[in-house]
Amino acid sequence: MSVQAVAAKMAEVELKDVAGKDASPAISPLTPKAEEKKSENNSSSSSAAAVEPSPLTTAPNPVKMPQASAMKRPDPQQNGGEAFVNCDGTVAEAPRMKKIQFADQKQEFNKRPTKIGRRSLSRSISQSSTDSYSSAASYTDSSDDETSPRDKQQKNSKGNADFCIKNIKQSDFGRREIEIAEQEMPALMALRKRAQGEKPLAGAKIVGCTHITAQTAVLMETLSALGAQCRWAACNIYSTQNEVAAALAEGGFSVFAWKGESEDDFWWCIDRCVNVEGWQPNMILDDGGDLTHWIYKKYPNMFKKIKGIVEESVTGVHRLYQLSKAGKLCVPAMNVNDSVTKQKFDNLYCCRESILDGLKRTTDVMFGGKQVVVCGYGEVGKGCCAALKAMGSIVYVTEIDPICALQACMDGFRLVKLNEVIRQVDIVITCTGNKNVVVREYMDRMKNGCIVCNMGHSNTEIDVASLRTPELTWERVRSQVDHVIWPDGKRIVLLAEGRLLNLSCSTVPTFVLSITATTQALALIELYNAPEGRYKQDVYLLPKKMDEYVASLHLPTFDAHLTELSDEQAKYLGLNKNGPFKPNYYRY
Repeated sequence: MSVQAVAAKMAEVELKDVAGKDASPAISPLTPKAEEKKSENNSSSSSAAAVEPSPLTTAPNPVKMPQASAMKRPDPQQNGGEAFVNCDGTVAEAPRMKKIQFADQKQEFNKRPTKIGRRSLSRSISQSSTDSYSSAASYTDSSDDETSPRDKQQKNSKGNADFCIKNIKQSDFGRREIEIAEQEMPALMALRKRAQGEKPLAGAKIVGCTHITAQTAVLMETLSALGAQCRWAACNIYSTQNEVAAALAEGGFSVFAWKGESEDDFWWCIDRCVNVEGWQPNMILDDGGDLTHWIYKKYPNMFKKIKGIVEESVTGVHRLYQLSKAGKLCVPAMNVNDSVTKQKFDNLYCCRESILDGLKRTTDVMFGGKQVVVCGYGEVGKGCCAALKAMGSIVYVTEIDPICALQACMDGFRLVKLNEVIRQVDIVITCTGNKNVVVREYMDRMKNGCIVCNMGHSNTEIDVASLRTPELTWERVRSQVDHVIWPDGKRIVLLAEGRLLNLSCSTVPTFVLSITATTQALALIELYNAPEGRYKQDVYLLPKKMDEYVASLHLPTFDAHLTELSDEQAKYLGLNKNGPFKPNYYRY
């Protein structure tokens, strides 16, 4: 017989001996399982915890605890228990852990929703979703007051009521967010400090329609510090930060916006900004062209006193060029979107970081191994693709421009047509600024659980209207996340109803927005102070010198030091030592 077999036999005998010595009539004759079952039954009628008795505490002659020098080993005869082998070779049973079961524990695990409960819950979700397809209020926090801000009478601490927001009581929270944003917007703060004495915008009456966020608030307060009066509405029904709007209203700004506006609310807010007795705007700051469109449609005579328009989005710039081509643009306009400091920073770096944030917050999706198609490889598409690739996603690109398409190929992405991959991809992201990029035909062919979202400004890229049909069920999952369910049970996940994902569902990096906001401020200053005749009724790019100035204001944040040209070098290149350093046709 082997040594191991002999040792095992001896241990078995010793354990039997110990069990015999420890036997006591004081211990319940029930087996451990029966004891446990009895304890469980008693626990249902008792509010106290049922504790299983331990042999060590109930036996009249308890076994002595082993010495510190004792060796511990698993006891094969006990369920997960342990045995101690003493120095003299005897084996003692270790004390078993006390098992405690609370009286309500069993009841908690046995709880199941009844059929009625499940049905009513499902009905309530579906009903809330179908009640407001165009949406809005259902996306607000359920803890908020559901009364429409249009039906409220609110005043700030100074008695001013020329605003319409969700809740003026949130102003303290908004003020803290603005103060945090100021720390990441060094150029605007520097501009505020340098130009405050000169007041270059004194007399300017600016009506704005942009995303109302903490970063926009810093811009508005900078414009005010430079002498301007401002009235503001939101350019997106989901992007307003209610607490920031409250802080602006408390600070005396006329703000008309709240998160989750309806389409009717959206245009009502714009109208309240523009149509006010005794106040005539002379500058427009727009994001998407909706404000400019509304004034052209409702109040065309206002353009007689407006000095210029500053526009920062692809969609809005496209509208301006259409007006210019048709001969209907009656004031100068500045195309900020295609300025270098907007396009190469905000569009690229902002989207590179915020696309992941928006998708994570809404869907908790893991990117590694996911198949993603990005429609459009402009600066926004480049940023999205870079971020997704870095996270391990398999990324496809669709593109109409052969130059951008070649860039995508050289960056390692596979160029495809959307209909070639639509059945297999997990995520579809639009970044084109176009319309009907993702149509119903494609959505019918998507796989179950496919996530569909838009990173362009407008809500035209995904044909959401084609999903408003009786055979499809809309189910609200969480804020700005809808499941659209087909009759066979297949569902797609639609984010922000096809509107801008990052500003609707998450936030964007403040530092990048500092670059854009500074560009907007300088464009307003340039148009407002330009001598008559410098700018005609056309669309212009920001002067190169201003682009470079915006960039230079942000360099100190990185402790960056520019190299200066010598006189000889400047002469050789044919440049002014102070810039601009690149011709207008240079592509960064």
